Amino acid sequence: MDRFQEMQVFTAVAEEEGFAAAARRLNISPPSVTRVIAAMEERIGTQLLSRTTRSLHLTEAGQRYLEDCRRILGEVGEAEEAAAGSYSLPCGHLTVTASVLFGELYIAPLLAEYLDRYPSVHLSALLVDRVTSIADEGIDVAIRIGHVQEATLHAIKVGEVRQVICGAPNYFDRYGRPGHPGELSTANIVMSSASHLLSDWQFVNEGNNLSFRFDPRLVVTANQAAINIASQGWGVTRVLSYQVASQVAAGALEIVLQDYEPPALPIQVVYQKSNRVPAKIRTFVEFLTERLGGDIALQSGIEGEM
Repeated sequence: MDRFQEMQVFTAVAEEEGFAAAARRLNISPPSVTRVIAAMEERIGTQLLSRTTRSLHLTEAGQRYLEDCRRILGEVGEAEEAAAGSYSLPCGHLTVTASVLFGELYIAPLLAEYLDRYPSVHLSALLVDRVTSIADEGIDVAIRIGHVQEATLHAIKVGEVRQVICGAPNYFDRYGRPGHPGELSTANIVMSSASHLLSDWQFVNEGNNLSFRFDPRLVVTANQAAINIASQGWGVTRVLSYQVASQVAAGALEIVLQDYEPPALPIQVVYQKSNRVPAKIRTFVEFLTERLGGDIALQSGIEGEM
């Protein structure tokens, strides 16, 4: 029996003023109670209870020990209640992560609404253009674009995005609209060094995979900068469809080579697998699933038709 259980037994004996009554309260046998108290006194090296044939009283040491036991047991109980509460009521600190542009466009606008719903939650958003380690970096929820391979993670698909080639309509009016990916070798290409789409460009033609390596004439360090330059009519860029959904809808950019696009990439809300998921994570995942899943800009096939 561990010391926590010993404290429970001693407290029951002291409050019930008897071994038999304490045994009934704890649903254990009276001899077991006797053995626990005797072992405690032997280990501590002092008498905690004064026994006679008719009565049982706390010694001075026993009285002090009872006060300490009650305090310790009370603190443990409070800690357990607080921990249990975190699984039923959203509270505490929540850390979420997403890529920079996706986070700025789709996650950041939702955070205030979630916090207004759950005032006991404090939230930090890590917006970075790299794959974060949920376990090592203390992240509760991640929004990832692409397939999740880790067996320890649970992923919920909330949408899809396409890898698209786009440029301003006036650029294509001057230089022509490419009819095959190979024609991009003569195009003015602007790309972001933050993009994972920078090197080999993958396409699909009648079920066959095509791969091209183009040499961008202009490389910038941010996706939005590449999009802005393409929107001005200088050249073409390759981005994820959500990144240019508003520009395509406004007519500032035009998507080309749709028939050669590779399969869409899933947008997934990711968190660690567990038998019990804290309420702050569960509610945030449900919130994102509802809001992102209802955004037409994040559903495959929408952007190219705008």
